[in-house]
Amino acid sequence: MFRIRRVYDDITPANQDAIALVQDILRSQFLSLAKKEINKLPEQLRHPMKYRFRSILFIAEGVRGHINGFALLFHEPALKFCYLDYISAAERKTGGGIGGALYERVREEALDLNTIGLFFECLPDDPAISRNPEIRKQNAARLRFYERYGARPIINTAYEAPLKPGGDNPPYLVYDDLGQDTELPRESARAIVRAILERKYKGVCSPDYVEMVVDSFQDDPVRLRKPRYMKKPLVTIKHTTPVDKRIMLVVNDRHWIHHVEERGYVESPVRIDVILDELGKTTLFQRVTPRHYSEKHIRAVHDHRFVDYLWEVCTKLDEGTAIYPYVFPVRNRTHPPKDLPIRAGYYCIDTFTPLTGNAYLAAKGAVDCALTAAKKLLEGYRLAYALVRPPGHHAEPSTFGGFCYFNSAAVAAQLLSTYGKIAILDVDYHNGNGQQEIFYDRPDVLTISIHGHPSFAYPYFSGFVSEKGRGAGKGYNVNIPLPEDIDGEHYQHVLRGALSRVRRFKPRFLIVALGLDTAKEDPTGSWILEDGDFEVMGQMIGSLRLPTLVVQEGGYDTRVLGINARSFFTGLWSGANSL
Repeated sequence: MFRIRRVYDDITPANQDAIALVQDILRSQFLSLAKKEINKLPEQLRHPMKYRFRSILFIAEGVRGHINGFALLFHEPALKFCYLDYISAAERKTGGGIGGALYERVREEALDLNTIGLFFECLPDDPAISRNPEIRKQNAARLRFYERYGARPIINTAYEAPLKPGGDNPPYLVYDDLGQDTELPRESARAIVRAILERKYKGVCSPDYVEMVVDSFQDDPVRLRKPRYMKKPLVTIKHTTPVDKRIMLVVNDRHWIHHVEERGYVESPVRIDVILDELGKTTLFQRVTPRHYSEKHIRAVHDHRFVDYLWEVCTKLDEGTAIYPYVFPVRNRTHPPKDLPIRAGYYCIDTFTPLTGNAYLAAKGAVDCALTAAKKLLEGYRLAYALVRPPGHHAEPSTFGGFCYFNSAAVAAQLLSTYGKIAILDVDYHNGNGQQEIFYDRPDVLTISIHGHPSFAYPYFSGFVSEKGRGAGKGYNVNIPLPEDIDGEHYQHVLRGALSRVRRFKPRFLIVALGLDTAKEDPTGSWILEDGDFEVMGQMIGSLRLPTLVVQEGGYDTRVLGINARSFFTGLWSGANSL
């Protein structure tokens, strides 16, 4: 068993290990390859255009992270072509469908990039230029493999002219039109061949050789060799979203156990259902089963006395009982009330967030989903969505409120901060006071919240511009309070500024606290964003092209909640996968 995934960079340990193993394959399978060519792979991914091609690395990853094979693809966006530089299985891993899976993924990527086709070199099967029968047999097997996909050598050119007269096994240039049934114009082919020879073979091919090969392309359109091994292509491109490009979707599957059946309580289980219904209309998501994690992750951002209290009070309540705080002992916090229900006000910031028999379990489940999604980013996926309830962004180190008990986004941020700087962007209608308070002293976590002004919007006491952080964290908390009447155009202008601040911070990971209560007619907000606005919002955020975890927060108009969520993620995926 293996999976194909793209390695975007060398930031996470999983990607660092994968790149090192790919370099091992290059050393063992391509003995003549210069050491500097192998060593530059991480930099090719970090700074793709430094080498005048955009480098795209795919790996076939087996159990325990073992690399069974890889493909390194070059993309030239101006000339709109892809060049397959390497495709190889690891030693003793040939067969088993690894090469086919990698090549099919490469073809999908090239087609998604709107290229005219895929080019690569393949050693010849012609006895005149491949004199060793054993090598020629191997070459023929490779050409037979590619013919299954419709890829064939370009003929009537001097591309396979050896650099030195009499050289053996000069490569063919093979062209795969990706099943598009398009002809290759001569001038396009000449520009592409020049790019390959001058960039990939810089310092190897002389200018005279390059000109000779380019000028040899006389046919218009370029001609391909007639099929030699297959009458017609046997494999077509699957027009689906590849798994490695999908959004990893982690759902708090037991969220419904926390259900307060009281009139006016808008944080209801149907919120998850309507979102899932709409997401199911796309091919953008890959459902992932949530894992269960130690409580230590929660205690890393929440006070242990607060965590202990929530567990103790919730486990002693009947399943159908809901306790609302009504006494707030702020005068003497050294002597909390002994009666657990009365003590609720010691830890709560409002009177409408109840404690129930399952509140702790549901909140812990939401945290587990956020951590599972965060781990997917560490495994190399670029987008993940923790679709959870109850929400969490109002939960501070020692307090709950605003329907929130544990701050799932903050717990995930704490985990990811081990690997580099984190930016948390809160786009809920209400200020993200929880992550603000949790990370207020830290310069490694940038917290930005775009919200209704606290003069009229919950939580009222937090979210002012003047709250910028404390100590080492000064300047790393950004509040952007907005007036009651905001439309999509105004919001996009504000968001553009917030994203500029994220770019300057240069985080390794982005966490989006996604509140959809900015929508028109949401019962808890006053803004008028519609589905098109959410798609633009997602596209703008996705264009940061950062590994991004989205954690569900507010959004309570179930008539449009699912549509707005689908629009946001359509935009997010589009932005993240645009050039």
